[in-house]
Amino acid sequence: MKPFEIFCACPPGLEPYLEAEALEAGFKGATAVPGGVQFAGLWPNVMRANLTLRGASRVLARCASCRCFNLSQLEKQSRDIEWASVLRTDVPVRVDVTTRKSKVYHAGAAKERIEKAISERLRLPIGGDDAIKIMVRIEDNLCTFSIDTSGAPLHQRGHKEAVGKAPMRETLAALFLRVSGYNGAEPVLDPMCGSGTFILEAAEIAREMLPGRSRDFAFEQLASFMPERWSDMRSELSKIDTDLRFYGSDRKDGAINNANENAVRAGVGEICQFSKASISDLQRPEGPTGLVILNPPYGARIGDKKQLFSLYGALGQTLKSRFKGWRVAIITTDTSLAQSSGLPFSDTSAPIPHGGLKVRLHQTTPLR
Repeated sequence: MKPFEIFCACPPGLEPYLEAEALEAGFKGATAVPGGVQFAGLWPNVMRANLTLRGASRVLARCASCRCFNLSQLEKQSRDIEWASVLRTDVPVRVDVTTRKSKVYHAGAAKERIEKAISERLRLPIGGDDAIKIMVRIEDNLCTFSIDTSGAPLHQRGHKEAVGKAPMRETLAALFLRVSGYNGAEPVLDPMCGSGTFILEAAEIAREMLPGRSRDFAFEQLASFMPERWSDMRSELSKIDTDLRFYGSDRKDGAINNANENAVRAGVGEICQFSKASISDLQRPEGPTGLVILNPPYGARIGDKKQLFSLYGALGQTLKSRFKGWRVAIITTDTSLAQSSGLPFSDTSAPIPHGGLKVRLHQTTPLR
């Protein structure tokens, strides 16, 4: 089989960091493109990308492309694709279409024609919650067919069952950790930990635990699935020991309970410590310096922004007085809120989409 294009999606603005992760993971030729990273590969590469890449939100296998200028042509081209090598006749599919600057401009009509062509070619069912998703992009009259090999979004690791308001997705947390220079060799502390996402991701990175180890993927339902190869990949799962500890605190009992439960499910409970504490009560842990990273309230959804300036001010004062030698990374929608902390930020990221908002990561060098 010839190599095909594999596309790993991530939030716009974070593509270079996913590219770095993919190259470190051995995906040769991985290149950042708008909305993600792409590289050429085969089905084992697809399986490994789903299993190992922390920052990818989903993995698409681009299986075909063609020029089309009308619906009849699109239907014929869709019927001519060798679907039998990828799709099973007993597993339903559904088609999602986006179209832009093309003669075929009606996405709904295009969807009907493509689903008709695939159904008639393979006699397989269309639709349903468990259907394999075929994502079709028609742009400048070029039609690209991709199969969503992930299924549920990859931030759903299978461990974080208990969450609170405005949770940070695991994939985004992993990328923000990378932006902050974290590589698993230092402790991490989140003083507003919520359900513990940053702490769990940091602990798993330190122990080299693969993010997809506990869940299923859509590619397991494809005709191209290689069960023995997949079994071999999963049998290589292991975790290394670490002397590092990872710390989370929150002022709510419910958040601490959730974080503890999530850490145990993720297999990192013994190296994570969660405690109830306000910002003013926050204490520096014993041991080496590391990274303080947090996603505090923005005021856009939770509470009144005016009341947050004093919170950010107290945060900055506590960190400057008690956390010398530690780096700080704060995610927020409002630069003025970050600046009200009084922390000496040395770098601010481009705006990153998060939960319908645009956030930036503000980070310091080691505090002096």
